[in-house]
Amino acid sequence: MRRKEKEITDKKEIEKVLQESNVCRLAMVDGDKPYMVPMNFGYRDACLFFHSAKEGRKIDVIRKNPNVYFEVDQLIKFKKAKMACKWGAEYKSVIGSGRAQLLDDLDEKIEALNIIMSQYSDRTFDYPDEALEKTVVIKVTVDRMTGKQS
Repeated sequence: MRRKEKEITDKKEIEKVLQESNVCRLAMVDGDKPYMVPMNFGYRDACLFFHSAKEGRKIDVIRKNPNVYFEVDQLIKFKKAKMACKWGAEYKSVIGSGRAQLLDDLDEKIEALNIIMSQYSDRTFDYPDEALEKTVVIKVTVDRMTGKQS
């Protein structure tokens, strides 16, 4: 990181940014082109979890190349000024990389869906068999992540 004074080095603070974020952008490589999608997610124990339909571009890409990158951010507020060059933003962000795997086992899926839902709610949920059958969970085991704030 070029600006070391903006780096978040405390792992607990980095994880707090992840736990307080609502959208995670998951980036993949489709052949020789980047491909990125914003997704709802859950984070626990150095793993990110996403739900998806069993078919589609991101699933095809992950099957070919499970190496992924991710990003979350929190905009705290804009810093307004008279001059355009003096504008800025207060934010926190986390970027990182990992390896994706597709979870299709029923118990693993339910556990992962509970992690995703706990990102957004304190409630517990039941999942209809029909929905579980149509769903795959993407588990990303994080191998590296960094945090930044301004």
